[in-house]
Amino acid sequence: MEATKEFYYRRLHSLLGVIPIGIFLIQHLVVNHFATRSPEAFNTAAHFMEKLPFRYLLEIFVIFLPIIFHAVYGLYIAFTAKNNANRYGFFRNWMFVLQRVTGVITLIFITWHVWETRIQAMRGAEVNYDMMANILSSPVSLAFYLIGVISTIFHFANGLWSFSVSWGLTVTPRSQRIATYVTIGVFFALTIVGVRAILAFT
Repeated sequence: MEATKEFYYRRLHSLLGVIPIGIFLIQHLVVNHFATRSPEAFNTAAHFMEKLPFRYLLEIFVIFLPIIFHAVYGLYIAFTAKNNANRYGFFRNWMFVLQRVTGVITLIFITWHVWETRIQAMRGAEVNYDMMANILSSPVSLAFYLIGVISTIFHFANGLWSFSVSWGLTVTPRSQRIATYVTIGVFFALTIVGVRAILAFT
């Protein structure tokens, strides 16, 4: 019975990492990338997202609750998994280890980012270009955001590979090899978007 529960928990954990969390990540990166055009373009995009109908319901049930479950269960997986990288050194084993490490980094980063933006917005601050420019004016914060964003993107992209295997989308060695190249491409493409967005605030 416990094994069955864990099987379904892992499936749900994997699914939520792609839908809706992965979709939200891409959308968030795209909105932030408007900063590369101008402060006004970013503010317009950010305010559009804030005015979506049923925004709070969407944030709770489509963003925060899935992230909380994915994070809590992900920590359980990270600290109970047996890492074989030191023993075997295979590429996939290293990806396994990095998935767990970046998961912890991503959780820390998201928690801090929510504190600096959403929580401050609840206290009356406006989430706009000036807020992000002020946050990223510190070299320490800039480095933290760069590490956090790259870590989050890696965790998502590498998680796509695990998702495709877990859900039977890539069964053969050839399909898994192709999936590796695709997810590496996703990582680099989204990293370019994310890093350009961060640097646009500096």
